[in-house]
Amino acid sequence: MKSYDSGKYAELMARIYFRIKGYRILKKNHKGRLKMPAGEVDFIATKNKTVIFVEVKKRQTITKARYAIKPAQQKRIINAAKLFIKQNPCFQNYNIRFDAVLVQFPFKIVHILNAWQE
Repeated sequence: MKSYDSGKYAELMARIYFRIKGYRILKKNHKGRLKMPAGEVDFIATKNKTVIFVEVKKRQTITKARYAIKPAQQKRIINAAKLFIKQNPCFQNYNIRFDAVLVQFPFKIVHILNAWQE
């Protein structure tokens, strides 16, 4: 499987995982990424008055995936979150959270709540 395809499959697995856990997927791009002028987000979910901005990383090991989300990328996702909330005022009173979903094929998923903060 090509790297691009395996990344898209990892994002699909992450969204399915979130749905099983009771989250509602708010936004995703048809190509898998939600592109915004301020940055990119793999997908946005909500649960219990919290909006969650999710970054999915697929690597050969969970440890490698954990270190693949660099501070510059975190900042871009934070900026995208601010823009999303500004454009969607119905979520202004929600809590904001930044999660990471780490994927190692074939079927290992690690969900890190509050993977980073603003």
